[in-house]
Amino acid sequence: MRLPPAILGNTEEVLREILRFSAPADTTLSRYFKDHPRLGSRERGAVAEGIYAILRNKSFFTDFAEAGSSPTMRRLTIMGLAEAVGADSLGGLTEEETAFLERIAQIDRSLMPAQMRANLPKWLFDKFVAQYGEAEALQLADALNKPAPLDLRVNSLKATRDEVVAELAQAPILAEPMPYAPLGLRVLKKPTLQNLPLFKSGAIEVQDEGSQVLSQIVGAKRGEMVVDFCAGAGGKTLALGALMRNTGRLYAFDVSEKRLAKMKPRVARSGLSNVHPVLIAHERDAKIKRLAGKIDRVLVDAPCSGLGTLRRNPDVKWRQKPEAIGEMQEKQAAILDGAARLLKGGGRLVYATCSLLEEENDHIVEQFLAAHDDFVLVPMSKVLAEQKIDLEMGDYLKLLPHKHQTDGFFAAVLERKPMAPKPPKAKPDDEAEVDVADAE
Repeated sequence: MRLPPAILGNTEEVLREILRFSAPADTTLSRYFKDHPRLGSRERGAVAEGIYAILRNKSFFTDFAEAGSSPTMRRLTIMGLAEAVGADSLGGLTEEETAFLERIAQIDRSLMPAQMRANLPKWLFDKFVAQYGEAEALQLADALNKPAPLDLRVNSLKATRDEVVAELAQAPILAEPMPYAPLGLRVLKKPTLQNLPLFKSGAIEVQDEGSQVLSQIVGAKRGEMVVDFCAGAGGKTLALGALMRNTGRLYAFDVSEKRLAKMKPRVARSGLSNVHPVLIAHERDAKIKRLAGKIDRVLVDAPCSGLGTLRRNPDVKWRQKPEAIGEMQEKQAAILDGAARLLKGGGRLVYATCSLLEEENDHIVEQFLAAHDDFVLVPMSKVLAEQKIDLEMGDYLKLLPHKHQTDGFFAAVLERKPMAPKPPKAKPDDEAEVDVADAE
């Protein structure tokens, strides 16, 4: 069944706004769909998938769109929709546009220059090549340019993984256990979940497997004091709360009141009562100072370039600028330094990002350790063994979409050395005499 010809116009209209890169693509799409309520679910799906196909293939598509006789934006639109839903599903194409798509389909993309095949900005492709070599950089880029699967985390307070698989099968939705996350399921298609009883009851949450592994390596236990330092909308907070079996105290810090507000209905649905959302002004907030030296575990999922999430947010590679990476590094170092003050002796901190760049990852950790001799790096291989996660890693966790089928994630575990007990203060002689006099 062909899509109505008007879908070409709808997609082109929203594409013009998205390519200004003034806001995240998903935000712009949501607003556009709200303003156009007559679009059905099939039409909305086609527009969204067409837009994401254009963002993933922008280098390749733009090169060919600019070579034709019809307007560039329309050619970008028909290439994106053809990639997403198939050329046969498009209505309203001219004979020239149909012939154009046929020519595009015959192009052997493997013969194109490496950067065009990668569909990445030059600065980013150059960084990947420097880190991984060209062959692996192309494998990584190829994985980042494919849509992400739908991953779920089972809320162990409400159900077991087997129970969820059985109930999903009745929907019918097929899901299979993940290799690394012990409570993770990968859904084989992308059904709507919001109306499922499992979702409404809080038995499942949407969460990438890599994000689930990050929560797991924090090692949060029953009765502990734990802080999710950059909690956002609370995906990892919920996972930590369940690992703690709803005991102890779990503080969810964030500088955004809006993000913390989004967390509240998720917490209520999850059945957790040990989560305490806390709005902070910055990493040196007095609320943090009051907990200094009292916390067992801290997760710092630091603000970053987000380049590990390109499967879900392909617009990030075009919106992100190389000069912003330096600003990110300053912020990451400051946040890590502030969060580290919370830990008691023997406590552990997990520094994590969804970035693939060493400047935001290895370098930040190395810089921190050089300045803090009271902290040591715990090898990730040891942490994964403790958590019984079957992953081969060295000192750091480095999840890559082309190797692990997750979003790109980095993590390091830092442990504070046990603190030496402070010697009791000696009282001055005159103070001792007063004490004696008082006692008499």
